[in-house]
Amino acid sequence: MLTVMEWAQSVLLGPKLEDKLRPISLTAPMGEFKTYTLPQTPGRIERLAFSDKQLKFPKGNALGTSSGRSIAIHSFANHELLAIEMMAAALLVYPHFDATSERMKRGILAALRDEQKHLALYIQRLNEDGVEFGDMPLNNFFWRQMEKLKTPDSFFSLMALTFESANLDFSLQYESVFRQLGDEKTANIMKQVYEDEITHVALGAHWMGIWKKDQTLWDYYRSVLPYPLTPARAKGSNYRPETRRAAGLEEDWVLKLGEFVDEFKVTNRKSWNLT
Repeated sequence: MLTVMEWAQSVLLGPKLEDKLRPISLTAPMGEFKTYTLPQTPGRIERLAFSDKQLKFPKGNALGTSSGRSIAIHSFANHELLAIEMMAAALLVYPHFDATSERMKRGILAALRDEQKHLALYIQRLNEDGVEFGDMPLNNFFWRQMEKLKTPDSFFSLMALTFESANLDFSLQYESVFRQLGDEKTANIMKQVYEDEITHVALGAHWMGIWKKDQTLWDYYRSVLPYPLTPARAKGSNYRPETRRAAGLEEDWVLKLGEFVDEFKVTNRKSWNLT
């Protein structure tokens, strides 16, 4: 039977989308941990290769057009693929040596399977508009952070409490925008993403809460969040503190994230509403 460790390596290094979307049971045997060196880049065919090119992200009524929607969904799908690859890498690089560490990894495995579901939903929506995933540039910003994540707590600080935390705001924001535009199909995908992201943030909050010992969660989070990223990336332009409470984050953490300000443009701009 395929082990989780073997499967994770096939997901990370496999070049095709079917490799990234390959299923596995949550109860599959974990397999033996062996020291693993991260590849410079995940395995990807040419059309999925990283690019420095950027497209202007649509907003407002532009999201109601087929082309605008496709640019947005392609960007969202890129984030899902990167999350899949980073979670597969986390399964490979962090050791499991007892029941507790294996339980942590099974939490990552469950989150990874959700990301596969999201990617498949986004790809299907793109295809309905005549777009193939990979038709537009794919950036590697998330992946570039992976080499900095030397420990599980640094991984959860970045993935769960920063990137996925921000997506709680963004997924609700775009669900609302697409519903206003009458695009119920895309809005329902965003709702599904939001509901799953709550559990992913909760996973990070759970393990960080165990590991923080006598520190506050906020202080611990900031101490392991890799430089130069800041908590500004953990929220969208319209911060929704109730979503962090729903994920089980400490009230002090929720309030301090809301108060945190730096020069990061996304959290300093006005919310993207229809105009």
